[in-house]
Amino acid sequence: MPAPHRRTFAVSPKRAAVEAGAAIPGRRLPHGRRRSLRWRWCLIVGVGLFEATGLARAADENLAARVVLLANSDDPDSLRIARHYAEVRGVPAANIIALKLPLAETISWREFVATLWEPLLERLVREKWIDAIPMTTIDVVGRHKYAVHDTRIAALVTCRGVPLKIAHDPDLAAESLPFTSRREFRTNAGAVDSELSMLAFPNYPINAFVPNPLFQNEHPAPFEFVPIVKVSRLDGPTADDALALVDRAVEAERNGLLGRAYVDIARRDEVGDAWLEGVARQLAALDFDTDVDRAPATIPASARFDAPALYFGWYTGDLDGPMALPGFRFPPGAIALHIHSFSASTLRTSNRGWVGPLVARGVTATVGNVYEPYLEFTHRPDLLLRALTRGATFVDAAYFSLQVLSWQAIVIGDPLYRPFAVPLEEQLKNLPRLPPRLAAYAVLRRMHELDEAHETTEATALAISAQRQAPSLALGVALARRLRAGGDDAGAANALGFVPLLQSFRADEWALAREAVLLLEACGRPARAVDGWRALLAERNLPGELRRAWLREANKTALAANDFEQARAWEKEADALVTPAKE
Repeated sequence: MPAPHRRTFAVSPKRAAVEAGAAIPGRRLPHGRRRSLRWRWCLIVGVGLFEATGLARAADENLAARVVLLANSDDPDSLRIARHYAEVRGVPAANIIALKLPLAETISWREFVATLWEPLLERLVREKWIDAIPMTTIDVVGRHKYAVHDTRIAALVTCRGVPLKIAHDPDLAAESLPFTSRREFRTNAGAVDSELSMLAFPNYPINAFVPNPLFQNEHPAPFEFVPIVKVSRLDGPTADDALALVDRAVEAERNGLLGRAYVDIARRDEVGDAWLEGVARQLAALDFDTDVDRAPATIPASARFDAPALYFGWYTGDLDGPMALPGFRFPPGAIALHIHSFSASTLRTSNRGWVGPLVARGVTATVGNVYEPYLEFTHRPDLLLRALTRGATFVDAAYFSLQVLSWQAIVIGDPLYRPFAVPLEEQLKNLPRLPPRLAAYAVLRRMHELDEAHETTEATALAISAQRQAPSLALGVALARRLRAGGDDAGAANALGFVPLLQSFRADEWALAREAVLLLEACGRPARAVDGWRALLAERNLPGELRRAWLREANKTALAANDFEQARAWEKEADALVTPAKE
């Protein structure tokens, strides 16, 4: 896979609609040039400026009633997904639009205009979703022209079966200055969903991209907006994967987001690394139990990665590390973002790229790119998280964090999903009703809050009380570390006393279980640690690389416990797993 391509554009948030993508890398445009671009933008947009959409709309509007679902009438699964979403979210059945579409993920511009854009826009205008006056003229791409005033669509949901991307058509290549002044932007290839974002802004130039006026605009004034249609996709390797995106979002909104956070900073590029450092700071402020990996490689398979409710990282071509372990699953509500140029080049695979594999492993919401977007035209993870924590829906947050449209990015998941709909205080009040395996992560967040307030005694007391009521591997490790740091090895060992009694572990808990048994040994309980190793090494799906490394560690623990028979057995098994030398 190629390294991430970076193009730096100096963009003022309030002028994103003018300057995004137009500046020389690392430099602002001269003032006069910016002004001319502003007028050029107005000419492109026409007079279709309108009052703010999304979060700026009246708070009491029923968002579900303003969701439009797009399905492929030739794909029964596509229709099934649309109907399921409508039923679960209370979207009127009349809001489902089924069109006869190609079944391929990649289509041509001719197919896109003829089968999707034209019939969809005609219907949206006829049914008053988009307030527009049709015209008789047709542009060079084959699209009928419209004079658009407004749109009342809160989100357009494309369901699995709707094509994913549009191939470059050299016959339609044309200049779209200033954006096509750079060679890398002389393409009309793009994501179907990103093109559909322009439905209420028809007849835009299809080569290069269009600046997104919603980007990083926290307090928009009415005159700053053009009618952008926010698009999110319910898609994945299988139809069941797509259906589960809806169910997991609803479950997470019922219980609140539960789990840990992980940030993988690749140290490849100062811009991308800075975004992820910003994410790490935000997560610390949110009091999530968080691991930040700053090694150049991606997070290794041996690293702790239990209950990843939030994952942000980069940069490798295909999903790897702990997420690639057999049987690995994300918790309900999980949001994951991996920056890569071709993270969503196809969604029909569970082992290539990132978006398809993430969805197959239980992620609730993610974003990706169908073709090379260039780094600063991907979704910014720091802005996405900022918007979500302030209460935005996932689709609103996604558009807040993206500089350009008519380009390569897609949004995957329920557009109405609000991961932070349930605050921590409410989770703690309802602790007994939360999923038993995940409830401890709410306690861990509260402990971080107390520590920040210098109430460490109260944090420890909370952990002891919660662990007595419902023993948890994650909470047990956190409590054991805390007690051991205070010199209480006996108390630390007692906090993990239940670990040797466990019969099995989930794939995301394997590294955590290893940490627990090593802590038991460090606290003077090697015999108990041996029992823990037996349970962990009994997992049949442990990959050979992990099994070899952990057998060596288990052997040392058995020797410390004077269990020489077990030590010999583990040593023998480890020797048998040594990879044969290449010829």
